[in-house]
Amino acid sequence: MGVITLTTDLGHKDFYQAALKGSLISELPDVRIVDITHEIPAFNIPRAAFVLANAYHYFPKKTVHIIGINTLFHEGSRYVAMKYNDHFFVGADNGIFSLLLNGDKPQELVELNLIQDLRYLHFPLADILTKSACHIAKGGKLTDIGNSIDQTVEKVTLQPIYDNDTIRGNVVYVDAFGNAITNISKELFNRVQKGRSFTLYFKRSETITNLSWNYNEVTEGEKLCLFGISNYLEIAMNKANASQLLGLFDDESHIIRIEFHN
Repeated sequence: MGVITLTTDLGHKDFYQAALKGSLISELPDVRIVDITHEIPAFNIPRAAFVLANAYHYFPKKTVHIIGINTLFHEGSRYVAMKYNDHFFVGADNGIFSLLLNGDKPQELVELNLIQDLRYLHFPLADILTKSACHIAKGGKLTDIGNSIDQTVEKVTLQPIYDNDTIRGNVVYVDAFGNAITNISKELFNRVQKGRSFTLYFKRSETITNLSWNYNEVTEGEKLCLFGISNYLEIAMNKANASQLLGLFDDESHIIRIEFHN
């Protein structure tokens, strides 16, 4: 029995999510469907890539991940299936595959060659992507449903800027608890820090000078920073919404600066 996950911007209000799941069950009755999220903001490819990149590796190898972001058919559009880290991903070639790879190479990459059913021209999720995901979940080969390609559409995200003593980054994601997750990775932080003390500066001249191991290391309502399960630096508050109370949102205007002290 195959496992298929769903990462989409379909939300929960309309019938689109149900139509997608019904199409999957009709194609593969014993499929196990797992929702990663349907709350990606409409057409927000970087947000979808961030969520999926931090979730997929918790699933068993050979899991198939459907990416339902900006999949609408248009002239020149193409759909892709990819094997990466022994997982499979299917979606529109709109840049999200390059964000998931983050400079790595896929194990296998094909442009899907299934014939588009004109009845579902406006909803490829229930047609090409469903059929492809179910084919893979049943153990089918990627080359049975697509032609090998060398690369996908490239898309880049804002990257931290750093030197020997400073890192400048941005908030890229705010979770349901209001924790503001930055694009500053633990690996980059450690590489620049080299065991030194630091001061983290952010909006409203707020500062933090210590890394916490968990959210309860400070008193309730107090701010902190830590590396969560994403391995990216978070600015948070114990049992409070840091995004709202500290004015931290996921856009390029909110600069996070870390200065390391000799």
